[in-house]
Amino acid sequence: MADVLVSCINKRDRNSTHEGITHLGNPNSANGGWKWTRAQVIASIEAKDNTFYTLVNGNRGNIGVVDGPNGKYVRTYADGKWNDNLLALPECQ
Repeated sequence: MADVLVSCINKRDRNSTHEGITHLGNPNSANGGWKWTRAQVIASIEAKDNTFYTLVNGNRGNIGVVDGPNGKYVRTYADGKWNDNLLALPECQ
């Protein structure tokens, strides 16, 4: 199992707070960069193949799967609560 840093995201509408994340990635990872669909990340977390996290200003936020009213999505969990740290990440190229 790998512990994978997520440093960027893509959304259908970058400025919408209601549009879901479509892709997560890290262009600067040791393996030359990666970008996966949200579904691939969810499947990897649920299969316990990988763990994913963000690192913003030295603070780690673990990424987990949430079962929402419109299906499964990803969120960060830090300091004992779910939050929206992923939405603050820059756009993946």
